[in-house]
Amino acid sequence: MSLAPIALFGYKRLEHLTRTLKALQASPLAHASELHVFSDGPKHSEDRPAVEQVRALAHSIKGFAQVLVHERMGNLGLAQSVIEGVTELSRAYGRVIVLEDDLVVAPGFLTFTNQALQRYQDEPKIMQVSGYMFPVAHSERVGSTFLCRVPTSWGWGTWERAWKLLDLDSAKLLSLLQDEGKQYEFNVKGAYPYFEHLKLQAEGKMDVWGVRWYASMFVAGGLCVYPGQSMVQNIGMDGSGVHCGISQSFDVHLSSHDAWRFPDRIEESELALDSIREFLAGLRGEQKQNAFMRVASRVSAAVNRLKRVATSSAV
Repeated sequence: MSLAPIALFGYKRLEHLTRTLKALQASPLAHASELHVFSDGPKHSEDRPAVEQVRALAHSIKGFAQVLVHERMGNLGLAQSVIEGVTELSRAYGRVIVLEDDLVVAPGFLTFTNQALQRYQDEPKIMQVSGYMFPVAHSERVGSTFLCRVPTSWGWGTWERAWKLLDLDSAKLLSLLQDEGKQYEFNVKGAYPYFEHLKLQAEGKMDVWGVRWYASMFVAGGLCVYPGQSMVQNIGMDGSGVHCGISQSFDVHLSSHDAWRFPDRIEESELALDSIREFLAGLRGEQKQNAFMRVASRVSAAVNRLKRVATSSAV
């Protein structure tokens, strides 16, 4: 089996990256895998020391067949970093495994992802392999593995044949979904506002790659391969990341499996889709609460600024 290169994206979270690497190094396939670390440049001068610490760690990594560190001169941001890095490696190797610096993987993650990439390399309808699986109720019912329309961005793999279908034109993707009346299905039968996120991306109010990749897959009728139990845990939902707030709703128990039964029939699992839909629909209350807290925080900050201005004027 030809092993896919691993693209690992980092910025300035040294502690998170250390945990990610420790877990990845525990994989039986790590020593035979090529690791590419993409280090984004500092956005602000005060970020430079943390970025330099991350780069020093990257240059000291052991336990892989080869480690290549790609240091960006400027700050691309996570979305552009991922787009460019995945494009570069998928073109060079035909396939790629993708991780970010806040993901802890199970020992079997590389085995699962590489086996799925090998199994479905010539199946055009399958466009991604996902390492993360949502903590759905009764997960034992979905099977060892399954296929679903919704990709995840937490530990995944793809092929050049699929990634080249990525369309970065959010407005175009919106029009395609609207013209076909697919908003409800795109939103996982109304459970999650993916369409609204795509609209925010088109309006320049959001900068993410994941929703554009999902929309590109959806328009192409693509599917994602999932494990029945998650191979990835996100440790970045602690307020340290740019796009993720504080939440425990996505926490999972990492799988200890080292063997999987992959579907022969290339069709979406309705049972799994319904399970994911129920999970996503259950997040609405938390999202509303988080939105309220963000607004309250901004209002409080504004009030404090006015108080400081008033005090300064009085003096």
